[in-house]
Amino acid sequence: MSLTIGIFGVTGAVGQELLSVIERKSFPVRNLRVFASTRSAGKKIDTYLGKVIVEDAGTADFTGLDLAFFAIGGGWPRENAPKATAAGCYVIDNSSTFRYDKNVPLIIPQVNPEAIGKSKLIANPNCTTAIAIIPIYHVYKKFGIRKAIFSTYQAASGAGTEGITELLSTTREYLDGNPGRHEVFPHPLAFNLIPQIDVFQKNGYTKEEMKVVWETRKILGNENLAISCTAVRIPTVRAHSEAITLETDKKITPTAVKKLFSDVDGLDLVDDPASQRYPMPIQSAGKYNVEVGRIRQSLVFGMHGIDFFVSGDQLLRGAALNAVEIGEILIRKGVFKK
Repeated sequence: MSLTIGIFGVTGAVGQELLSVIERKSFPVRNLRVFASTRSAGKKIDTYLGKVIVEDAGTADFTGLDLAFFAIGGGWPRENAPKATAAGCYVIDNSSTFRYDKNVPLIIPQVNPEAIGKSKLIANPNCTTAIAIIPIYHVYKKFGIRKAIFSTYQAASGAGTEGITELLSTTREYLDGNPGRHEVFPHPLAFNLIPQIDVFQKNGYTKEEMKVVWETRKILGNENLAISCTAVRIPTVRAHSEAITLETDKKITPTAVKKLFSDVDGLDLVDDPASQRYPMPIQSAGKYNVEVGRIRQSLVFGMHGIDFFVSGDQLLRGAALNAVEIGEILIRKGVFKK
């Protein structure tokens, strides 16, 4: 079966990754339509299927689309998702718009694929959640989890192509003796780190940190799970990393966790401290799988605790790849009419 698909926000970082993943995975596309803002409408862009004219997302006609990948934020998805589904189109939305809607499934294909297909609208998780949730889920399933503590180290690309551009240009300026410029980030990022991603909430946590809390609970189906997160922007271009501490219901050991992680779809076990092998952004950038390592017994929770470190490409595993894998499951479930 081949589909007519639409990529909305094709000129952005996630939109470009969607194009790449669809090609690399030989996703069955009969007809490709691409959409972006008014300023890009009418331009032709190169795709693996040849040049395609960019349509205006603001006046999009969803008629004839089988599947739409949304990579546009703001109020656009709220307005346009109902139009798309009413036209018979399945929508996989990469924005935060519908993630906390109880009627919209929030999907990680390696964790809760059974929820796919119950709604024509499907939410893709936040990239930070998506990178951490696969190892967390397997610990949760086997050992149970009482508490989860995240510390994240998030690349400039989490702020889109503008974030990458600002990091690269301001790094050059810094080396030329002109530090201090910033527009995308709240402070200069070059040779710095910023313990703020998104806006602060009333409880003192940022919205990015609370996304991890809300989404992890929803995906695991446990609204009472105790979770804390500190999210930090660091001056790397691509791939997010996270230090994770889990307190478990059952006794747990590093040996058991290494064995568990060594055979998990979506994970690469990179854990050999003696050879200085552990997850790093420079290795995980461009990879489909999340690297996991630095697995050790928690000094705080003892035999009921484990610490580990993950690094994953947030534009791939955290966004585009996750979305395309959802689309593949929709195809296998036979939701599209022949």
